[in-house]
Amino acid sequence: MNLLNIIFIVLFILGIIYLLSYRLNLKKATEIAKDAIFPRQKEEFARVLIPIEWKEMRPLTKSTRSYQTVKWGTVAVIILFSVVLWMVFATEWLESAFLEVIYLFCAIISAVHHPGNFYILPNGVILNGRYFSFNKIKSYEAEKIVRWHDLYGLDSRVNNAYKLTINVKKSFVQPKFVVVEDQVYLEKIISLLEQQGIEGIQKIRSEVNDSRKTQG
Repeated sequence: MNLLNIIFIVLFILGIIYLLSYRLNLKKATEIAKDAIFPRQKEEFARVLIPIEWKEMRPLTKSTRSYQTVKWGTVAVIILFSVVLWMVFATEWLESAFLEVIYLFCAIISAVHHPGNFYILPNGVILNGRYFSFNKIKSYEAEKIVRWHDLYGLDSRVNNAYKLTINVKKSFVQPKFVVVEDQVYLEKIISLLEQQGIEGIQKIRSEVNDSRKTQG
């Protein structure tokens, strides 16, 4: 067994672990999302925008097409990867197409994806299909998306809305955020987080003040 085969086997194992973990986290999140405190009403869902498409958040249920795509896509990808793994052992094919195989490997894993979401539950939050208890939440950050903000100009609904970032303890993927269109709903979210002892930073400044600061 050569070095390329060993590298591919390691990547294969890590990929399978990631897919199964993603699938199980999403399954758990879907099962408990019905107990959410926020959002509950249609208007609340409509005011939460999900990166990168900046579309309104949709309820997290097992009947949606996106959930079924993750569910069966995980099975299909594992079968496909198993076939590729067999080809790696049975032939010398990997040596001549290693980079192409790795690119395809990463592209297929990325395709098994569910749109982002954000829920506040009695005992924690759901972020992008994964549940975090409140004791795993480090802090939050709320900032208005005005001119010169990194997100300003990406979508008309994002402009002058609010970026809400949730910082999670001991997480390699930071930060996790959504955009809240209306300050009324942002304040409701912040109130619910602070009731659970989650502290944060609020940078809700007007565009005029931000402009003056930049000119100064």
